Amino acid sequence: MPLPLKAVNAFFTLNASSEKKKVFSVLFFFILLVAVAVVALSRGTYFIGIPDIFSVILAHLSPSGDIESLNRLQNTVIWKIRLPRIILAVNVGIALAVSGAVFQGCFRNPLVEPYILGISSGAAFGAALGIVIPGFFLSVQALAFIFAFSAVAIAYSLSRTRGETPVIMLILAGIIIGSVFSAFVGILKYVAEDTALREIVFWLMGGFYYAGWNDVVLITPIMAVCFTVIWLHSWKLNILSMGDSEARALGVNPEAYKLLFILLATLSTAVAVSSVGIIAWVGLMMPHAARMIMGPDHRFLIPVASIFGAIYLIVCDTLARTLVNAEIPIGIITSIIGAPYLFYLLRSRGAGAFGG
Repeated sequence: MPLPLKAVNAFFTLNASSEKKKVFSVLFFFILLVAVAVVALSRGTYFIGIPDIFSVILAHLSPSGDIESLNRLQNTVIWKIRLPRIILAVNVGIALAVSGAVFQGCFRNPLVEPYILGISSGAAFGAALGIVIPGFFLSVQALAFIFAFSAVAIAYSLSRTRGETPVIMLILAGIIIGSVFSAFVGILKYVAEDTALREIVFWLMGGFYYAGWNDVVLITPIMAVCFTVIWLHSWKLNILSMGDSEARALGVNPEAYKLLFILLATLSTAVAVSSVGIIAWVGLMMPHAARMIMGPDHRFLIPVASIFGAIYLIVCDTLARTLVNAEIPIGIITSIIGAPYLFYLLRSRGAGAFGG
């Protein structure tokens, strides 16, 4: 690594606590995530003890496990309902939190979140199209993914000028494209039958109602690849967050790496949104919470933000399915908790809470 880049990495490392302390912090939060997931597995209409939870999981994972000897109800509740739901919540939490951290770093704006480039509006239009026209040759999930990715591609293309992509132009293009797709969603709501309209509304509020192993198998490899590539290049995100001029001076091509990070963040967000609908606040709040604890170094900020996002969605999903008899859309829970938390940060810490 060239000497200037080493100096930049040293700067980000020295601005917070020692690297060893940060590593222990990451391990602690990971253990906390596992503990929260285990507790969530036990909670619900039918309470299941932690020893029984481990018995069910080990029976399925062990080559010599005796699945037939398990309690049928416990096996169904844990293995077929709660476990895939919690794993999906972990994946979606990681996707939204990491994407939020990436966009905030690339755009050097602490108020940016994963939906800023029109992903949510594009996905909403795709999902609404699939719901209103059920005979369409693509599924609701596939249409949501295609239009989510298309929205960002259109926004990126519109903002390109003279071989560069100015941040302000990109954000404005994203807002415009998002507004256009929102208008299309409004048209589909207007022409939809009552049943389809209700389904669209529930999809827009987000939820893990239909989570299953097929969703887990689809989303987990994509999330693993996106997270790994982003984390391995996170030191370059440190440089991008200093500005394009500084990045060029240090030998980093800001346009190439901005495109790489935007593509990866868009892919992970689009996959997450197409699977569970629109879940607000995670991508905005979790990077801030991680930044307050770990500092601005993305090598540690990204893994901690991902863990926080996973924990937050597990807790919110558990509340959504246990507070009342009928399940509450998780988007309502994340918004009710998220808005006051962000207001608390603004009042208690001022601009410092947002990197200002």
